Amino acid sequence: MRARSKPQALPEAPFAAVRRDLRLGSILAAEGKLDPARIGQVLRLQQSRRGLRFGEAALRLGLITRDDLRMALARQYDFPCLRAAGGGNVSRELIVFRDSFDPRAERLRALRTQLLIRWSRLGTQPRALAIVSAGAGEGRSYVTANLAVLFAQLNLRTLLIDADLRAPRQAAIFDVPDQIGLSAVLSGRAAGEVAVSVPAYGPLWVLPAGATPPNPQELLLRPEFGGFLEFADGEYDVILIDTPPARDTADAQSIAHFAGSALLLARTNHTRLDDVAGLAQELADAGALVLGVVLNGF
Repeated sequence: MRARSKPQALPEAPFAAVRRDLRLGSILAAEGKLDPARIGQVLRLQQSRRGLRFGEAALRLGLITRDDLRMALARQYDFPCLRAAGGGNVSRELIVFRDSFDPRAERLRALRTQLLIRWSRLGTQPRALAIVSAGAGEGRSYVTANLAVLFAQLNLRTLLIDADLRAPRQAAIFDVPDQIGLSAVLSGRAAGEVAVSVPAYGPLWVLPAGATPPNPQELLLRPEFGGFLEFADGEYDVILIDTPPARDTADAQSIAHFAGSALLLARTNHTRLDDVAGLAQELADAGALVLGVVLNGF
């Protein structure tokens, strides 16, 4: 396990009493949902019904839809949320960005909170975490990608590393080029600064797996991997590492060893209990701290 430096307090953003006009009426007007006459209608209803909020008044009058209100609230509270009318190139797997109000997104935010609490109690900074499961189809890439977006939404500099050098998926999820990636870094053909910035999601960088090498296990065991993580420790607040199925190869154990900690995934009606228990022991034997086991129901 790598040595950890003492936790450092994150810089606080300067307080500003008023940043811009964030009234719901102004936001809805800017979006072309309400004109001045309709805003007047809403305000008159509010005056006649004490305690009625602007958005609810507009809904009662039939001037906006529930989705319109959700989008306006998202802008009002700086809550990243994709418009329901068009997803663009955003992967359907990035549920926390495509539909921030989906119950699955809320459960992923709860997982983010639990990790932050655990890291705080352990006093670990920076935070490097391998996302591990025993078999295929248990949600490692899905959970890793969504957690990366969620941490970036907290304005934490987040690095997502796709260390599945056999069947990588993060380049496709985030629509980033994968010609150069982790395999090039570990083979000495690229420097550590090759991670791709994806600013649409916040301060998030993705290091794809890159070209598929003939010797993934040997590359992941090289000291260069530990050296790269040490470099990343000084650049990022959170480092999340996607891994291949641990039951098929020893890659995940190697990755968790260098990361120092792991999050173990299991899937409802899919993962065998014996596999979870055995993998938890293997990770501990590799010197990785298992921060928890997550039951993935999706």
